[in-house]
Amino acid sequence: MSSEIVEDGYSAEKLFNQGYSYTYDDVIFLPHYIDFPTDAVSLSTNLSKNVPLSIPCVSSPMDTVTESYMATAMAALGGIGIIHSNLSPSHQADMVRSVKSRRVPILSNPVFMSPDSRILNHFEDDATLPCVLVTESGAANSKVIGYVLKSDWVGLSNKETKLVDYMRTGDSKLYVPWSYEVAQIDAYLRQEERDFVLLENEGGEAVDVITKEEVERVKEYPKLGKGTVGPDGKWMVGASIGTRESDKERLQHLVKAGINAVVLDSSQGNSIYQIEMINYIKKTYPELDVIGGNVVTVNQAQNLIKTGVDGLRVGMGSGSICTTQEVCAVGRGQATAVYKVSSIAAQSGVPVIADGGISNSGHIVKALTIGASTVMMGGFLAGSIEAPGAYMYQDGCRIKRYRGMGSLEAMTKGSDQRYLGDTAKLKIAQGVVGAVSDKGSVLQFVPYTMQAVKQGFQDLGASSLQSAHDLLRSKTLRLEVRTGAAQVEGGVHGLVFYEKKAF
Repeated sequence: MSSEIVEDGYSAEKLFNQGYSYTYDDVIFLPHYIDFPTDAVSLSTNLSKNVPLSIPCVSSPMDTVTESYMATAMAALGGIGIIHSNLSPSHQADMVRSVKSRRVPILSNPVFMSPDSRILNHFEDDATLPCVLVTESGAANSKVIGYVLKSDWVGLSNKETKLVDYMRTGDSKLYVPWSYEVAQIDAYLRQEERDFVLLENEGGEAVDVITKEEVERVKEYPKLGKGTVGPDGKWMVGASIGTRESDKERLQHLVKAGINAVVLDSSQGNSIYQIEMINYIKKTYPELDVIGGNVVTVNQAQNLIKTGVDGLRVGMGSGSICTTQEVCAVGRGQATAVYKVSSIAAQSGVPVIADGGISNSGHIVKALTIGASTVMMGGFLAGSIEAPGAYMYQDGCRIKRYRGMGSLEAMTKGSDQRYLGDTAKLKIAQGVVGAVSDKGSVLQFVPYTMQAVKQGFQDLGASSLQSAHDLLRSKTLRLEVRTGAAQVEGGVHGLVFYEKKAF
């Protein structure tokens, strides 16, 4: 009888040190022992050293992914959104303030005007707009003195009349505190038999308009928890900046607006420019968490860790709209990159964000188990209701535009700075412009995705992210490389027709 020991799979250490660049589909985890139910799995984690999250989800700072609506929804779900910087500093700061002033993930677009203004075509341009708010200065951060209903404006014979001549005033029951939850707003709308209410902050300023229609939509989605709330009782939100001198002024705007973390948005983060910016931020804003990157190697990670980053963003050329590996011949398979960087970052207690390459819940399980603390998603969230942009129809399919920040289209607005190409005479694209199908609301599909991730963790015998990391590093969890045929076998195959639904 042979005394040879039969061993299942490889440890992560052995598998990822063979000189191959693996991505998520290349590897598969072998199941472990289950001794707890799915609902016992905790996905709580940290974005960075001082920013805790309930779920390991981060929306990418891309101009077709994260603006105020997406960041609001991500915070409501227990994750966080990083607002992109491909716009003016003041506009980016306004988006941060918008997130901070909300406590419900409702889609709205309040219009603020002064008493001497005319409405012109606001109601015609936005069919869902229930009213226009009249403030003392005409800006959002000013006391509301009245409002104009769409029906009142439509009935006017002279559309050039000043708002002060026909606006409604003195309706105290139109206001509810900004801190009201969806259930409280719903109850109030029913009680007062109203179609909309205004959310009012502590200073008596209206910060949002909430319609009955939007409340009904949000009520249909899975129940939301507390969300990602900071010490001030407001939702947490991050924002990206570059590494140029002008970004110091941008950061000043963002800090005043209340950001909880700043992401240095560079495709290759191991540079003197980023190191100097990290040093500046740490000296000027010592309480602000700084996330560096992007990195894919141990050497890159070590340089930024020594400089003092509070988190690392990992990934280069792995996004669905990114062509960096093809154009520049640099990068790394995302599974290998996440494992290598996480291994060194864990020694310093620096959380890792796996950025790119996420197409399904299995990829999230793999990224987190290999060592990441969170996953940053672009294409996975693009096309949702909360993503910027309007829906279009193509060949009968409802779609939204989705573009890489390295695309020429995005670069013309300033994103070439993240590729250190803003001073170059010749612009070289490292991304493409495309479109993704309508995915509905992130308030619906992200909770279902997280439930699938919990089931994956249960199969691995890991009841938390820390448990998964411990099992991996103790060599208890085993992996194997999948052949092309094994990958085909692991997906849907052999059918004449099928319909794939995640939930």
